[in-house]
Amino acid sequence: MSDPQPAPEVQAAPADATRPQTYETAAARVEEIIRRLDSGEASLNETLELVGEGKALIELCARELEAVSGALEELRLDELVARLENGTPA
Repeated sequence: MSDPQPAPEVQAAPADATRPQTYETAAARVEEIIRRLDSGEASLNETLELVGEGKALIELCARELEAVSGALEELRLDELVARLENGTPA
């Protein structure tokens, strides 16, 4: 009599295969990863893969937010310069 086969586990896709193109898709994937990890059903190997993927996605999101923040700061500075040049109070 053979040992019963373990139930198949959901495997995390490699980070390169699922690399999101936008902040929104990255954030949504991070939420999926958190739900999977919170479920307690992930194996140790899957947990390690998910944590690695999640870290990369969070870093991507942080870079995107930093770029947007920098762009907004530039806009504010441009507005301030324009106001000062026009004699309008800041």
